[in-house]
Amino acid sequence: MAQRQQLWSTLSEAEQGRAERFHFERDQLRFAVGRGVLRNLLGRYLGQRPGQLAFRYGPYGKPALADAAVEGGLRFNLSHSHELALYAFVGEQEIGVDIEHIRPLADWESLARQVFSARENQTLHGLPPEQRLEAFYNCWTRKEAYVKAGGAGLAQPLDQFDVSLTPGQAAQLLHIEGRADDVARWFLHGLKPAPDYVAALAIQGLPRRISLWQWSIEAIVT
Repeated sequence: MAQRQQLWSTLSEAEQGRAERFHFERDQLRFAVGRGVLRNLLGRYLGQRPGQLAFRYGPYGKPALADAAVEGGLRFNLSHSHELALYAFVGEQEIGVDIEHIRPLADWESLARQVFSARENQTLHGLPPEQRLEAFYNCWTRKEAYVKAGGAGLAQPLDQFDVSLTPGQAAQLLHIEGRADDVARWFLHGLKPAPDYVAALAIQGLPRRISLWQWSIEAIVT
């Protein structure tokens, strides 16, 4: 409880108001804790007090630090699903992440036909049945990470570019409709943050290295 209160105290009035507008308490808590943890992590990177940080948002809602002088080239992105949240930070490169809890969905095959490309659907349905659900989530997280990195979010049609999705194979951006030359400008990385979860990271350009950490709320706040 003390950690939750500390995180809540770092939020802006607008963020507290946004949290309070969620109908269910669990959604209020997830938003408040997620944003509070983000502020604490950014504060550590920048040597700033978490409550002093201000955010701006792109046309489709992508967050960034409002003060370019404070930002110092730092970019970040975040995603959450079920009981986990994923945060990514990089210097002077656009970045996007997505995490999903792997769970059965009654309509996942129909959803894939609606939003995945023809090439991705062909690959998906060519896999053994026991691999298809994980492949679906691989595809979804990689596509989400890419469109979040570019700042367009779901305003960018998901069927206009192809990603790899086969379990056990490396994450790759394979093709972008009408912009084939842009493929080489983007780096995709698949993640397995915990059992029954998949995630993906998209960066504009090749990162020098990727470092992964796992924390509890107590370790971040204290």
